[in-house]
Amino acid sequence: MGSYMQNDISLDEIGRSDTDAVMAASRDREGYFRIKRLMDFVIAAVLLVLLFPLMLLIALSIYVYSPGPIFFVQERVGAKRLFRNQGSCWKKSNFRCIKFRTMKINADPAIHQAYIQALIENDEEKMTALQGAKTKPRKLVNDARIIRPGKLLRKLSLDELPQFWNVVRGDMSLVGPRPAIPYEVEMYKAWHLRRLEAQPGMTGLQQVKARCNTDFDHQVNLDIQYIENQSLWLDIKILLRTPLAVLSIKGAY
Repeated sequence: MGSYMQNDISLDEIGRSDTDAVMAASRDREGYFRIKRLMDFVIAAVLLVLLFPLMLLIALSIYVYSPGPIFFVQERVGAKRLFRNQGSCWKKSNFRCIKFRTMKINADPAIHQAYIQALIENDEEKMTALQGAKTKPRKLVNDARIIRPGKLLRKLSLDELPQFWNVVRGDMSLVGPRPAIPYEVEMYKAWHLRRLEAQPGMTGLQQVKARCNTDFDHQVNLDIQYIENQSLWLDIKILLRTPLAVLSIKGAY
């Protein structure tokens, strides 16, 4: 993991903080977390209102192509901040994550579960077998479970718009590591669990720098870099870069 931390640490000129410094700083970061929460709530609430017409069109397109539930609600692993003595720590906390449904009803998750295991283990042969062809993106691209409008929704990340409601509720933040599926977390190596030391986000350092074009260890390292260097300015920079990352559709599938 060390090489990634040295080569990819910056989103311009982000400096690395060692673990002791990060833990000490956490006791004095209440102002940052309060402002972050306020920013999350206001921006997410405003965007829910402004994007409502678009979300209505998306809902209609899903129903036309695949009658049934519009939303896909799935348990995800997040984190809640707990206060202890003069400091705070993070505790795993599952929540119900909301997305637009992009798959057939009652789609079998077995193939995705197998692919995630191969991804975490960096098993190229198994990933290729599950894809049916060798692909550059580290994501299950050739997935017969996806409905026709789902492909476009995923490519433009429009399927994630309902997660603004998760942000309003406080389950997620606008910026942070992407929320993991419980069976994914069960496959983690011990050091992978460090990406759970922050509230999950709709976008993050990994989403604006790599998306699905890099291996899992690299993705986790980017999440850890964000966690070790969290600041309001870093959050703002990631938010400003997110629309360009989405519109470029680089690494999006």
